[in-house]
Amino acid sequence: MSVPVAGQGLSLQRQLLLWLLLPQLVLWLVGGVLAYRIALSYAEKGIDQSLTQSVLSLARQVKPVGSGLLIDFPRAAQDIIEQDPKDRVSYTVSSPPGKFLLGNGLLPGPADQAEPASGVPRLYNATVDGKPMRVALLDLDYGDSVAPQRMRVQVAKSLAVQQRITAELVADMLVPLLLLGAVLSVLVYGGIARGLRPLKRLQAQLGDRREQSLAALRPIEMTQAPQEVHALAGAVNQLLSAVRRSLGQEKRFLNDAAHQLRTPLAGLISQTELALAEADPPALRERLGKVLAGAQRSAHLVQQLLSLARNEAEVRLQSLDLAALAREVARDWTPRALAAGVDLGYEGADALSIQGEPLLLREALNNLLDNALNYAGAGAVVTLRVTRQAGAAVLEVEDNGPGLAPADLVHVFERFWRASERPGGCGLGLAIVAAIAQRHGGAAAALPAQPRGLCIRLTLPLTAAGG
Repeated sequence: MSVPVAGQGLSLQRQLLLWLLLPQLVLWLVGGVLAYRIALSYAEKGIDQSLTQSVLSLARQVKPVGSGLLIDFPRAAQDIIEQDPKDRVSYTVSSPPGKFLLGNGLLPGPADQAEPASGVPRLYNATVDGKPMRVALLDLDYGDSVAPQRMRVQVAKSLAVQQRITAELVADMLVPLLLLGAVLSVLVYGGIARGLRPLKRLQAQLGDRREQSLAALRPIEMTQAPQEVHALAGAVNQLLSAVRRSLGQEKRFLNDAAHQLRTPLAGLISQTELALAEADPPALRERLGKVLAGAQRSAHLVQQLLSLARNEAEVRLQSLDLAALAREVARDWTPRALAAGVDLGYEGADALSIQGEPLLLREALNNLLDNALNYAGAGAVVTLRVTRQAGAAVLEVEDNGPGLAPADLVHVFERFWRASERPGGCGLGLAIVAAIAQRHGGAAAALPAQPRGLCIRLTLPLTAAGG
């Protein structure tokens, strides 16, 4: 079942059909107009040629004799001129022009009233009995110089024949074009349907993934598809991979939280039950102390788990001074360091600009200093250092405590891994630090300090200003 989309427009198939067939229709209409004008021009040329021949032939049948005219116009010639009843033909012989001598009707002269040249046929349009006609006119001079005479011969044909010829020519040209356009439209429709078939397969594959599970987010397979569909499928696969990764992280977070909270909560319940059954006040106080320690450990674990989940979310980087942030965090931890008998100090750059998220970097520094103060021991020296090396910002927390065995250095950033069973830790602090470094495009590393101790190093990219 498809979900309707607000403001949904035409489908891609209909848009393609519209943009492919609409120009074809426009071209067909333009072609029709041009074909009509061309056919009209050729029909007019044909009629003009016929009228010119007719007016010259009729003029040859009227021969000047002295100062008069000899008309030799047999009935057969008249029948030839008037043989087509649908094609009305009128003819007139007048001398002087306008004085009827012969014909089947008086025809009007040119509208411009200009004197036509003798012996040169002239063609013009006129209206006879309310009908448009094409007229051919020929003036001839006869007689002598003492008594010059002029004879006018006119032949007219109805423009209905021109319109009929034009319609026939247009039909002969446009009907095949119309059939060709219909065939082309069918081919275009079939081609679009075939071309969009991979998109429908893609839609079908996405429709099969309605259930919200990791198995439903497997990559889409498009073995045979155009390059554009492959690119679309690749983008969808990247999105599915990101969603799959996000769901995997969420599932892992829930599993880790459930697993890690089970033990302290079970201990809290056990200690609470023993405290309720205890009658001796000192023993009860001892039990309640263990309840408090378990609750604090659970609260710390929840805080670390939430911090880890927040680090896996999208972060927005901004320009900040890493050196200033490190000095500020070191000042905040100085009272606790003094209480623990640890010498905490800062060394390195006065200012170093990077692209980062202040809250996350502060969280990383807090975890590093907390880890160093907890495990370095009283009398140790902890150094917070910010330097620039090989075009990158380097943040280090180094202590001269007992350190770690070389085999343990590769595990320090693993979740819930602990090198010591001392109470208070949950094995997530350095995992959070590594996740924050990765979110900033950097990396975290654990190195042995000289002559002894541990150094946790974060390498972060510099900004252009810091570079």
